[in-house]
Amino acid sequence: MIGTLVNTGAVIAGSTIGLVFKKALPEKYQTIYFQAVGLFTLLLGVRMSLSISTELLVVLSLVLGGIMGVAIRLDERVDQLGFWIKAKTNSQNDKFTDGLTTAFLLFCMGAMTITGAIQEGLSGETSNLLLTKSIMDFFSAIMLASALGVGVLFSAILVLAFQGGITLLVSIVGKDIPEEVINEIIVVAGIILIGLGINLLEIKKLKIINLLPALFFIGIFIWIKIRFNY
Repeated sequence: MIGTLVNTGAVIAGSTIGLVFKKALPEKYQTIYFQAVGLFTLLLGVRMSLSISTELLVVLSLVLGGIMGVAIRLDERVDQLGFWIKAKTNSQNDKFTDGLTTAFLLFCMGAMTITGAIQEGLSGETSNLLLTKSIMDFFSAIMLASALGVGVLFSAILVLAFQGGITLLVSIVGKDIPEEVINEIIVVAGIILIGLGINLLEIKKLKIINLLPALFFIGIFIWIKIRFNY
């Protein structure tokens, strides 16, 4: 899990720098930054989702994942977590929860996250993908924290839990994960990123967190498809 630990440290370091120099970034620069990142996130999400090979299962996963997310109030619980951390840290930042969830989705829904975490779980060695991603996340965290505040810093906890959880799970049960499973998980993650891009561009406010269970569903569906050869 060294790659994930380095990635978590990069997010913490970048966020800290962003918070220190927050006043040096006027609002007009923050606005253009989010427009640029929003457009790039849309492009990245589309690119990831274009490798789709099981359209029906992807749609079914998104629908069932969304239903589960709403049923267990996943979006609300993440918001509550954000409010709890905000209260415990006595933060006065109005964008605390936005920073927490936006940073988590941006840092964790990419192909590099999923593939890198799986690589570490399978090989037990540090993933070069996660080390490369750490550099990218370091600079992104600087800008995000300067715009959205301290919530971005605390997203490092979610990055550690999400990436580390994937690596740990794969190391225990996933020694021979079919490539098709990984590919379709990345497709679903790409669709989630498209939703995040829409949020960043303020086109429409989507509750993207509720779609996260779709990552689990698509993995199970593709595994069943391969297992029973249909």
